[in-house]
Amino acid sequence: MNVISIQSHVAYGHVGNSAAVFALQRLGIEVWPVHTVQFSNHTGYPDFQGQVFAAQEIARVIDGLEARGALARCDALLSGYVGDPALGEVILDAAARIRAANPKALWTCDPVMGDHGKGLFVREGVPDFMTCKALPAADVVTPNLFELEILAGRKLRDLAEIRAAAEGLLAPAQGRGPQAMLITSLAADEGEVAMLAASAEGSWRVACPRLPITPNGAGDAVAALFLGFYLKSGSLPEALGRAASAIFEVLETTLETGEEELQLVAAQDCLETPRRTFTVETC
Repeated sequence: MNVISIQSHVAYGHVGNSAAVFALQRLGIEVWPVHTVQFSNHTGYPDFQGQVFAAQEIARVIDGLEARGALARCDALLSGYVGDPALGEVILDAAARIRAANPKALWTCDPVMGDHGKGLFVREGVPDFMTCKALPAADVVTPNLFELEILAGRKLRDLAEIRAAAEGLLAPAQGRGPQAMLITSLAADEGEVAMLAASAEGSWRVACPRLPITPNGAGDAVAALFLGFYLKSGSLPEALGRAASAIFEVLETTLETGEEELQLVAAQDCLETPRRTFTVETC
């Protein structure tokens, strides 16, 4: 299987493509990365070096992949942080071109916009792009709770409201939109954090122990792992459970090593064979 991943790239650490590419490759999936930026490190540090690539440069890379016949052999497009709406339009066009070449290809959109406690951290116009253009066009969407609230247009107070909002954004409800959703960063029982997956077939939830770390790139990694397991199994609840177990391994390894950056490489042998697995429940 082959995935085109359009995301940022850092030399130091694991965020964006620097998280997604290795995670997918370790699952045995070929990845053709398209970098939207090349930075020395993520912007959470006091400084960074590098450059942002213009939207037209990203479009030229997609043109080059098309010339190699890659779009017809692409099983999925994965997109993450969108720096400005112009880049969003390039991703939207890439998704349409991939589907034209391979109608079975899936676009998994991680609608990165912000988080509770941080608020929005994207440019003006990006939330509108995600809500009005990306959401109706994507096949799989992987927001955190803050981002789901933006997509749904309302605050969500409990699991029932979260599930209803996710189900309400699915294609069967509106005639357009995603076939599946993964909601991350959900509050659970004391000491736990949860994720929820929803499709027309139902909704499922999985909870894991909450670890006392929040490394950058965890969301990028879990979106890639979820896509990878979904491509391999075709089962939403299986992809949910395996992604939860895999990202827990990565986070636990990061905590054990005392490193600030996500320890994807150190945890690689446990991505498919984790030391702990977590039960997926219908909800």
